[in-house]
Amino acid sequence: MQGLGNDFVVFNAVAHPLALTRQQLRRIADRRLGVGCDQVLLVEPPKSAGADFYYRIFNADGGEVEQCGNGARCLARFVREKGLTARDEIAVETVAGMIYPRIGADGRITVNMGVPIFEPERVPFEADGREPVYDLEVGGATIQISVLSLGNPHAVQVVEDIEAAPVSAQGPMIESHPRFPRRVNAGYMQVIGPGHIQVRVYERGVGETRACGTGACAAVVAGRQRGLLDATVTVQLKGGALGVAWQGEGQPVLMTGPAETVFEGTIDLDRL
Repeated sequence: MQGLGNDFVVFNAVAHPLALTRQQLRRIADRRLGVGCDQVLLVEPPKSAGADFYYRIFNADGGEVEQCGNGARCLARFVREKGLTARDEIAVETVAGMIYPRIGADGRITVNMGVPIFEPERVPFEADGREPVYDLEVGGATIQISVLSLGNPHAVQVVEDIEAAPVSAQGPMIESHPRFPRRVNAGYMQVIGPGHIQVRVYERGVGETRACGTGACAAVVAGRQRGLLDATVTVQLKGGALGVAWQGEGQPVLMTGPAETVFEGTIDLDRL
């Protein structure tokens, strides 16, 4: 499946439990030796009352992560296509908490991504206290970043030219910076206007992707916190556009965009 070019291998583990090793996950994600994807998604039975499904996300390096916005939209499409639910809105449990994807009449999917977290210890990020912007030493230079979590950690900086942003060179250094004990997604945002931004993201454990749903949401939150953006913003990513809405502190972030199935198949896991 794919959402704006951010692609996934999705397994139905609702009826048949599935345990994948890190080696198997890396091979599945390998674009030459396996199927090829940015992330592997497992759809499992719910673990808590009130949830319809439990959703696990594994990056291409085999590491499990807390949240994935584009994956959440694909999950909603997947469970409908597979006949696992007939509902337009579902409650999905993740490592980071509950999310609520909803399929609209136009086929686009809106996901309530929850309330952003800013407290450094909860992101987690090493800092003396909460600040709107932090200085970060990277590669001998000091950059300014906004830091927050949407179930997964993000460091967002504002750039003048998104195409010239040092994503491939600087992104890995931010991702593995010692002040982020669980690593971080490194976001780059160019403000086109109060309701329009362009974003690139170097994703933790993956590298730069064509789209990052939580990265788009984090950029809008960061821009709103800096007084640069309106409450509803079009986020242009390499793979296409997302709509992101955030009314302010204490409120959830709503993300709207497409998701589609590319192909289906079978794989012999014992060969991996």
